[in-house]
This record gives sequence, structure tokens and C-alpha cells, in this order.
Amino acid sequence: MRLSAIDPDDLTADQQRLYDALSSRPEVQRSGLVGPFAIWMHAPGMGAAMARLGGAVRFESSLPGAVTEVAICSVGAYYRSKFEFAAHRPMALAAGVDEAALDALAIGDDPGFEDDLRAAHAVAMELLSEHRLTDETFADARARFGEQGVVELVTTVGYYSLISLMLNGFESPLPAGMTDPFPD
Repeated sequence: MRLSAIDPDDLTADQQRLYDALSSRPEVQRSGLVGPFAIWMHAPGMGAAMARLGGAVRFESSLPGAVTEVAICSVGAYYRSKFEFAAHRPMALAAGVDEAALDALAIGDDPGFEDDLRAAHAVAMELLSEHRLTDETFADARARFGEQGVVELVTTVGYYSLISLMLNGFESPLPAGMTDPFPD
């Protein structure tokens, strides 16, 4: 990683507040302060804001888990964000996303999603590649997820784009136990 390691015994007051808040998250309890959590410790004010938004995206959305995870994995694959895709692949599998579809997504092939998952992937890919949604894609997403759901889906794509860029920009390493989805 391009940033220096932060010693948990030598934190500023702002870092300590963020550390305490992050330490209660299940993924941090499992793996420690890795990936975006380690990066946020260098800018604890922004880190705290990103942690709040990330919590809302992951845990307060009206979208089904598989829809959210397809959007996240689509973003991770688009940016070839090793940590993001590797961290969310097991979550996508647990939410019922097909393993072969995730494998196809990782290598840039059509994942063959259907119905709601196809719509989530289409929203993510249009936003990432065209920076907007066609009327057809928007109408399909709104019919499937409602207006609240479309706002949540677009927010998910934007949030995980930010996270993927942070992870890539600071060359966040994969922790032990994570498989590199995009080996060089």
C-alpha cells in the first residue's frame, strides 16, 4: 500500500473515534482494518463520512442483496479493483448470485444476468461507460425497483466507484485468504 501503516496505539482523537466506529463492523472484526478502512484512517473526517454512507448503502437499502451485490461487483470488475471484487464476490454468492456469472464478469464477458440482476448490471455499466442512463434502462430500473430503489442503485454505483478508485489509487493489497480476481 502506498500509505504508511497506522499504529492503533498512536492515534489522534479523530482517528480513535473512527477506529472505534469501524471496529464494531463485522467485516472489520473478521479481517481488521484493511482495504478502504485502512485508507480512511489517514483522513478520519472523510473516513467517518464514507463509513456512514457505506453503511447506509449496504444495510439500509430497499434493494435485494443480490441486486446490490451485482451492482458492487460490476463496479469492481469495471475498475479492476482487486480488493473490491474479491471482498464482495463471497457476499454476492451468499446473496444467490450465480458463480459462473461472477466469473464471466471478472474476465469482462457478458455475465448473462436475467431480470432484476440484468437491470442492476445494466444501470452500473451504463453509468460507468456512458456517465448517464438511457431512457430505456432508467424506465426498466424504475419499474423493477421503484424510484427509491433507482436512487439507491445509482448511489451504490457511485459509492463503490469512489471506493474502487481509492483502493486502486493507494494500491490496497489483498489480505491473506482473498483470491486475486484480476491477476496480472
